[in-house]
Amino acid sequence: MRAAERRRQLDAELLAHRDLWHPQPFREARPAWCERWPALTAALLALDDADVAHLNDDTPAALRWLAAYLPDVDVLLPLIDIPLAARVPPPVPGERWAWEIPGRKRSQIEAFAGAVQPGGEGVIDWCGGKGHLGRLLGLAWQQPVHTLEIDAALCGEGEQLARRIGLNHRFLERDALAVADWPRQGQHAVALHACGNLHRRLLEHGAGAGVSRFDVAPCCYYRGVETHYQPLVASGSLQLTRDDTRLAVTETVTATPRLTRQRDQGIAWKLAFTAWRAQVSDSPYKTFKPVPAPWLRGSFADFLARMAAREGLPPPEARHLASIEATGWQRQREVLRLSIPRHAFRRALELWLVLDLAQYLETCGYAHRLATFCDRHLTPRNLLLSAWRS
Repeated sequence: MRAAERRRQLDAELLAHRDLWHPQPFREARPAWCERWPALTAALLALDDADVAHLNDDTPAALRWLAAYLPDVDVLLPLIDIPLAARVPPPVPGERWAWEIPGRKRSQIEAFAGAVQPGGEGVIDWCGGKGHLGRLLGLAWQQPVHTLEIDAALCGEGEQLARRIGLNHRFLERDALAVADWPRQGQHAVALHACGNLHRRLLEHGAGAGVSRFDVAPCCYYRGVETHYQPLVASGSLQLTRDDTRLAVTETVTATPRLTRQRDQGIAWKLAFTAWRAQVSDSPYKTFKPVPAPWLRGSFADFLARMAAREGLPPPEARHLASIEATGWQRQREVLRLSIPRHAFRRALELWLVLDLAQYLETCGYAHRLATFCDRHLTPRNLLLSAWRS
């Protein structure tokens, strides 16, 4: 299916179900759809913790579950089913290329490298940090590599790693959003998890410069978005806010049980604060600045006192603390359940955003292929957009 047709169908389905995925249960105790679909709401609130964790984690399972209450929602299943790329492990002798790379990151790099093939005169590793991906591809393909990275310290460490294995690997200490002379005509541009405007800049500037091939795994689509996402190719009627593009990347699969407990406590405490603030200030929900992580590691009393001081509210009375915290935990339980419909549309939103990139490259004369380069349990940001001059 061509990018334009798949995106058109996603556009229609996302618009039809916008009332489910756009509202944020964290901010709205009962989104408007709860009144429209009371049976769905009751079923969600009755789920046990294990089912909640499963349905928030497994998009196809969530869509199939929702189809019992919203019969047309499972139309999304074939639209978000993206095949796994054929993978050939890069032929790199020894382990020297992988010095200083954490295990999960190394696995992601190896999976990406195994899913791409050479297609240009040298590699440009875009926003590549220490150049781990570029170093692996340079060794495997016996090609010169340039890594563009804004952080001087990372460039220096990457240069040392390249020298240790005698690789022709140069580092360009540049701002990807401002650089004008990279990438260059005929190069093969790769980017593993370049965020938001960084990957959009690569495709826009690289296509104009005549890059021979792109292999890009996008990430953090909301980076650089002010209020609304500006598509590279206007298509359909769907308009995404910055929060909508953030929703596309909220899925995580790497949290340990301890981190999961910490996450749940953080959500409960923040919800307790918002409920208490609404009560004492007699005002609806409003956003607040990010909470410093250390504030969530102490006692609830300390957390609430710090939040009250920061937000200019009177300190809470000690005798009310237990009740306030209990309200937060009750809201946390509801939010996790009422977020299942919202989370079921994350992959569709992400795919719509990637197809915007693919359509743009089509307009610039590139053929493209969309695949996944690894299982989502290695990274949920596993979409690989490959494009070449047609």
